[in-house]
Amino acid sequence: MSKTHYFTYKEQRIAYEVTGEGKALVILHGWGSSRRVMMPIAKQLAHLRSCYVLDLPGFGESNDPAEAWSIDDYADAVQAFISMLPDDHIDVLVHSFGGRVILKLLTRDKGKQIIQKVLITGGAGMKPKRSWKYYLRKYTAKTLKAPFMILPKPLQDKALNWLRGTDLWKSLGSSDYSQLSGVMRETFVKSVTEYLEACLPKIPHETLLLWGRNDDATPVYQAERIEQGIKNAALVVIEDAGHYAFLDKPKQFAAIAEAFLKEN
Repeated sequence: MSKTHYFTYKEQRIAYEVTGEGKALVILHGWGSSRRVMMPIAKQLAHLRSCYVLDLPGFGESNDPAEAWSIDDYADAVQAFISMLPDDHIDVLVHSFGGRVILKLLTRDKGKQIIQKVLITGGAGMKPKRSWKYYLRKYTAKTLKAPFMILPKPLQDKALNWLRGTDLWKSLGSSDYSQLSGVMRETFVKSVTEYLEACLPKIPHETLLLWGRNDDATPVYQAERIEQGIKNAALVVIEDAGHYAFLDKPKQFAAIAEAFLKEN
């Protein structure tokens, strides 16, 4: 079993593991997940790369940030981590929320200088297609909040905290949102309300989009949008796999990832 290491960024302790040998491959997990979920694919690629598998702040063994973070804050932390690695150039493999973080980082000068190959699976960040049920929940929530917005600030905060604790309010939110509180709830809201289509044309990297056909969290149409936006992107869809394609079809996923990383 590999050892847990810690990296400190602005008093924020970030846990990570390292497995394998060769050029560095930084691996980022999705929202509500941790490095434990990503370790199986890291071990499958360990003969090819030194895999650095992080617990992003607020997940796994990395403590919550002191205040709500934006996607840029996460990108800053990952950039600092990458900068301390011994390799001049690295590759990245990211899932879901990790996709949001890396899309931001790839547009920066540092990301363009250090990061070479990019593998995104089930990556988030594209504006989703919304159903009528979504808009019904959204405007119901606004209606419920409206009476409290005229109260003085101290009373307003107390009343809104009470509202957020009710079963009705919780039923209007996503399952991820309803399970959160405090700083991570604010972080979640900051993250999911920022769409990253504008980043795509600024990304020059060779990018493989490896998606599960049955992904219902970040459907294939979002992968197609990323492919269209990034000049050097290619999409491969794995049949009979969902949002966690690397767990649903581990051998097929690893074989495709290995072929991509081996290419000159």
